[in-house]
Amino acid sequence: MASQNQLFLGTFVHSKALDELEYLHNAAVCVDTSGTIVAVERECDEAKAKETLLPRLGWDVTEVEVVRAKKGQFFFPGFIDTHLHAPQYPNIGIFGKSTLLDWLNTYTFPLEASLSDPARARQVYTRVIRKTLSHGTTCAAYYATIDVPSTNLLADLCLAAGQRALVGRVCMDQYSPDYYRDASPESALADTRESIAHIRRADPSMSLVRPIITPRFAISCSVPLMRQLGQLAAETQLPIQTHISENETEIRTVRELFPPSATGAQDDSYAGLYDAMGLLTHRTVLAHAVHLTEGEAALVAARKAKISHCPCSNSALTSGAARVRWLLDRGIVCGLGTDMSGGFSPSILAAARHAVLVSRHRAMGCYSSSEEGEREKLSVEEVLFLATRGGAEVVGLEKKVGGFEVGMEWDAQLVGLGMVDEEGKVSEQDGGGDVDVFGWQGWEDMVPKWMYNGDDRNTKKVWVKGRLVHERK
Repeated sequence: MASQNQLFLGTFVHSKALDELEYLHNAAVCVDTSGTIVAVERECDEAKAKETLLPRLGWDVTEVEVVRAKKGQFFFPGFIDTHLHAPQYPNIGIFGKSTLLDWLNTYTFPLEASLSDPARARQVYTRVIRKTLSHGTTCAAYYATIDVPSTNLLADLCLAAGQRALVGRVCMDQYSPDYYRDASPESALADTRESIAHIRRADPSMSLVRPIITPRFAISCSVPLMRQLGQLAAETQLPIQTHISENETEIRTVRELFPPSATGAQDDSYAGLYDAMGLLTHRTVLAHAVHLTEGEAALVAARKAKISHCPCSNSALTSGAARVRWLLDRGIVCGLGTDMSGGFSPSILAAARHAVLVSRHRAMGCYSSSEEGEREKLSVEEVLFLATRGGAEVVGLEKKVGGFEVGMEWDAQLVGLGMVDEEGKVSEQDGGGDVDVFGWQGWEDMVPKWMYNGDDRNTKKVWVKGRLVHERK
């Protein structure tokens, strides 16, 4: 939380709807010491704010911190990464020629197992939190490892750094190396309870860090383990995160391992299996969903489960091109995930532009008519919605973060673009990176340029719940 009331001045950009960005120019936003937005005033400069707005709130002008956006800068909601593996951060960009299942055994499981070393875990987790914050990620849904102390450490580090997070101890009792799996469903459940208890002690109100129940994916979990985790979710009312229909080989394996006769499911589908285990709920985050069938999509929609779209990972591991428009048309809420280290970037902004490109590849190759292809495309406005408000709904925070409205919490980033002067120069302090904008370009052009070309050099400051958690020097 902030140590004092804050007044933010300048241009504010946020999503009003899936296909609409709202631009608030020359505006003022007031944030109290709890990190909550208490006023949003249009056409309000600093003088007017101090003369009328702050007294109306009963604030002493001399005790208010003022943050001003400069020319070429704007405030944007913090990004929400709905799917990433914190222990895999050292492996980003390392996946060779593997597809999903080979990649797990070759690269992923050995690295994750090594983070039972507390010193290594602290090194990796500290860096991934700092790196994601530097890219404007104010909330992350983290997979940890099977190791309880390591998982608890990740939660503690998020809390100390001020990053909003969902932290899950990974559960897996089969189809993985002997050196890296739970000994039994019972031990997995006990360890999960232990981690949940630790996180609840660390943040009793769960206002910043929350536990999330995390069966890795169906293949790595036995039926007894999945059933017990489903029961735990019902008991605790905690969110759930797992993977679904990422890779066609994976889907075939799920069907072979879990026939309906052994699970009580209505059919042999991936979604049907999770539903039978009590793992498909309105608090469930399903990563990927590249190859869902019509029936599965209908079931996911009926259960109000959410989807984390991970375009970088799906492309890098050749898993497929998820049909995001198709999911949205069926009323399924979607957000974006980096899925490090299947994904090669810690940036949700990179995920947003790759989501656009994946949708355009689908438009080029998957439809018989140009009208169908055009509809498949995602716009800049839509992917920025997925990166903020969509992601907030995926992780159950839609009433708290994702936009600039009274009553929401100040999870935000100050973005600086490179304003090119008459001599063709740019102030790296105010702008920077690859986003050069010119005096004749309006905001409707500047924001797409940022979406396509921006990186952490454009992220000047980041706040979570009113607390400054990152500042680019």
